[in-house]
Amino acid sequence: MNRLIIEVRVNEYRSRKRNPHVPLSAQEIAVDAAECREAGAAIVHFHARQADGGPDHAPQAQAECVRAIRAHSDILVHPTLGFSTADGDAGARIAPILALAEDPTTRPDFVPFDMGSVNIDWYDARKRDFASRGKIYTNGTDTLEHFARSAAAHGLTPCAVVWNVSFMRQALAFIDMGLLSEPTFMCFCLTDSGILAGHPATPAGLQAHLAFLPKDRHIEWAVCAVGASLLPMTETIIRAGGHVSIGLGDHAFEELGQPSNADIVRLVAEQARSIGREVASPSQARAMLGVCQA
Repeated sequence: MNRLIIEVRVNEYRSRKRNPHVPLSAQEIAVDAAECREAGAAIVHFHARQADGGPDHAPQAQAECVRAIRAHSDILVHPTLGFSTADGDAGARIAPILALAEDPTTRPDFVPFDMGSVNIDWYDARKRDFASRGKIYTNGTDTLEHFARSAAAHGLTPCAVVWNVSFMRQALAFIDMGLLSEPTFMCFCLTDSGILAGHPATPAGLQAHLAFLPKDRHIEWAVCAVGASLLPMTETIIRAGGHVSIGLGDHAFEELGQPSNADIVRLVAEQARSIGREVASPSQARAMLGVCQA
């Protein structure tokens, strides 16, 4: 079996209310990433944050994070396009990543594409009501085509983020069109805690993705769980040949106390080794995913 790639999702837009170890500043993100690299992570996915914890989409904020990460370790770098907090047309949304790519010191290893559009209003099951209405995370086919062509022109490796089967089918169409190359790095985004857009963070939710995964394509697939702990499913993922994308950006892991991202990565790495699957280093993950040298 191929080596396990562990991607650590260090912060997303999480606050420190439930876990004080969520990194916010560029230096905190870099130190956290280095600790996760030592624990077994090959990739770090991060969101640049303002001093108050809010999202910071300025190119200089992203660049500061990338430089700091690279100064501390060789972990592969996976920034964000900003999810639903970054407004603008397709060109404006991907412009900060392309600006990073122009400078060898800030060039990212990946750029994420969420392969479809979904409602992202949060549902409060206790109140039996939605906290908001009308919030839509929009990624039209024209936008995704622009992202894909721009990434290819700059030699960047896409991560196709797949929330549900319709996203999967869109990603497979992009592979057919040559807009996503193989090996394709694909992340199944399971969702819970009132986020209804993805398949639930359960074995059935994962299986719904795997049922549509073609056998004749070279797809290296990973799984994350937004709003839930992925740990109950990691053994299943590891044994099935998938990769693990996990961290405090998705869940506080209060069931473990107040662990750091490195603590969580270490658990996954130890679990993989205990069942006979070795963990990939950044250089090995780079080769497995066809990532160009930064």
